[in-house]
Amino acid sequence: MRQQKIMSIIGGLVLAAGALLTAHPAAALPPAERSPAAQADPPPAEFGSDWHDPLTAAPDVVKPPTRSCEIPLAAARFRDFTPYQGSYAPPKECGTRWSKVVLRLDGEVKGRQYDRLGHVSVGGVEILRTSTPQPSPDGIRWSVEKDVTRYRDTFARPQPVEMLIGNVVNETYTGVIDVRVTLTFYAAQGAVKPADTPDRVMPLDSTSLTTPRNTERILAEVYATGSGGGCEEYWYLTVPDAAPYSCRATDGPYREVRISVDGRTAGIAAPFPTVWTGGWSNPFLWYVSPGPRAFDVRPVVYDLTPFAGILNDGRAHRVEVTVAGVPAGQTGWSTPTNILLWQDEGRAVVTGGLDRHHETAPRNSSVHTPGSRHRLDTEGGHALTVAGHLDTSHGRVDTTVTRTLAHTSVHRWAEGENPDALTARWTDDETVTVGRASTRTHRTYTMDGETTIGAGDRLRTVLELGDRARTEVVRGGKRLSWSRLDHTYAGDATYTTGVPRDQRRAVGTTSDRYRLHGSDGCYDRSVRTAQGTVTEDRMRC
Repeated sequence: MRQQKIMSIIGGLVLAAGALLTAHPAAALPPAERSPAAQADPPPAEFGSDWHDPLTAAPDVVKPPTRSCEIPLAAARFRDFTPYQGSYAPPKECGTRWSKVVLRLDGEVKGRQYDRLGHVSVGGVEILRTSTPQPSPDGIRWSVEKDVTRYRDTFARPQPVEMLIGNVVNETYTGVIDVRVTLTFYAAQGAVKPADTPDRVMPLDSTSLTTPRNTERILAEVYATGSGGGCEEYWYLTVPDAAPYSCRATDGPYREVRISVDGRTAGIAAPFPTVWTGGWSNPFLWYVSPGPRAFDVRPVVYDLTPFAGILNDGRAHRVEVTVAGVPAGQTGWSTPTNILLWQDEGRAVVTGGLDRHHETAPRNSSVHTPGSRHRLDTEGGHALTVAGHLDTSHGRVDTTVTRTLAHTSVHRWAEGENPDALTARWTDDETVTVGRASTRTHRTYTMDGETTIGAGDRLRTVLELGDRARTEVVRGGKRLSWSRLDHTYAGDATYTTGVPRDQRRAVGTTSDRYRLHGSDGCYDRSVRTAQGTVTEDRMRC
């Protein structure tokens, strides 16, 4: 990942962006053994040369109590941009009917280094998008777990493996990233049934897609990340060209991830405003507690089933992913895409058609008000409804997908971008109706923060982030299942800019709480830190 000098308020601080996947401390205790007393070491007065290993409040992957087989997938020490290349073969001891497959990444790094973007792919299918935490001088260890069961089709046969965490090592940036990745397969036994997974998983490695002619369900997942250098790493802070700010984009900060079929919009989504582990001018906010999804780069998922009747004709179709709002010719977004397919075992060819396609005109307005305190007010939005039918071996199936996006933000800054503040909100509402059953999801992302430089070149960042979602499944007016997610982060960190690392006199507190309630039970964990020490790790459910 290229290093970038971020906004002028940062002075000499350089930030590299990245993305992390669900990480846990290297020696995390099971939930039942965690307690505030066990974690609450007295915090030091300032950050020192070491701190707690990276820790999130998000839940671990739940594993079934069945026979398991662990196999190594990749291992490398990354010093540059040379990818690891290896091979994969399915485990013989656990069969091919798996109830779950779990990826685990274990990493170590010490010295000075930035967060580095990385990925793992098997057979061309990206199964992990990640980056590294920034290390302490004494070194850190971290581990990452991800449920990758949905890629069962990919894991069913031998495949090539590629892993890359691009890195730069020199006299200044000394951290070599040591990473090992394994897959653990859990067999389906007794009451533990095989997972319901796609019949086919294909990477969209070009803009051409040909589906099996008996496809009856299609999902596309896009690992969309604004990263890799430049202002798209923090796209939510960009301003139109006429405004006096260091990061400009012609149409302002509104971004939207779109997928199209043969030139027609097939899906829209709000990208999650991930803050990487050096973001908002202040790495001391993130050394122990990353922001929501910084350790879990989840793909945007689109239901393309209404287009299956068109795609099933045996011909190649043009499928493209774009990010609206990015200035023409500007790089900075990565959109690796997988196509997940379910096939009708009872028919060689499934026919159907696209019955409805209604799209509103996208809205995007950014109004700049100049003054001693500049202000940029942005509003954006878009709505899409698509409906189609398929004539399957089990009857006609009608699918309707409706998605509505909205964004509002207020960006305020003064001369020299000091202070620099943003209050922003994104919503992404989706309803997928198949027959008489509907799945309704309401997503809300929030960001509210300010960075200032005060007396003695003390840089302070105060920031709150939110990742919330409500989901329910209903059939014939009766609710079948539901869930409520509320993941919130709050941080306040200060350090002296323009001095060597050991003279920054950094202080900082963070609070990370992950709450998930619903038909499947309750999870509620909060983690608090001060000066790199965990002061609370509390389970409420």
